[in-house]
Amino acid sequence: MSTDSSTVRGTRLTLELWHPECWAIEATDRLGGGILAHAIYTAPTTEEQSVNGLFTAYGDTTNEVEALLEAIDDSPLAGDVLELQERFGGGETAVPGNVAREFFLEYDPGVMICPTLLEHGFVHSSPVRIEDGREVWEVCFAGGREGVESALEGVSEDGCAEVSVERIATRSSRAPGYKRRMDTLTAAQREAFELARRRGYYQWPRGVSTRELAAEFGVSKTTLLDHLRKAESKLLDPDDAGSDEFY
Repeated sequence: MSTDSSTVRGTRLTLELWHPECWAIEATDRLGGGILAHAIYTAPTTEEQSVNGLFTAYGDTTNEVEALLEAIDDSPLAGDVLELQERFGGGETAVPGNVAREFFLEYDPGVMICPTLLEHGFVHSSPVRIEDGREVWEVCFAGGREGVESALEGVSEDGCAEVSVERIATRSSRAPGYKRRMDTLTAAQREAFELARRRGYYQWPRGVSTRELAAEFGVSKTTLLDHLRKAESKLLDPDDAGSDEFY
């Protein structure tokens, strides 16, 4: 039985947003590395209600991750960092970077943007990624595309948030393998790869030399090649091969 496309409801979006008084946004805005937010648990009712969250801090080096964890622990917007000895919360979630450390954190639910997203019909469908002072949310919207714009305006107004749509698809669309592999890249690897792709580095003949690309990216040729080789290794993972292309 065929279905009229006008009756199909449900839209998947990737949102990039900023909102005030967020310890994760503030920490990643000042430091390298990033954070994955896996789950939020309601703490036992107290006079000052709080919530517990399970997170992963990641980065290129141990020092980068330790500096990020220290900044979070020192933040007046969050409680103490309780680092876990063994990683168990991430499941099959791809974690960017070379180093990852999982931790619990107690903090004020008043700084969360999640309730505002839910109020306007957005339900997150995967861990939230925080890098460079921005959160990236994979969400499902219960209504059709025609209602997305007004709902996002509501999130922006009620959450004092800056929101942009990075990707939008119907509910039947499946995140391509390419997108999943891109999520395993660090910020530097992703930026270097995307710059190389835009400048024609992967075309034949090449539209830009390695030296020119490194100069534009603001790093040495050796560092650029290191970023690109690590990105290519993750993007060309044979265990996740398919029909995806670099685009």
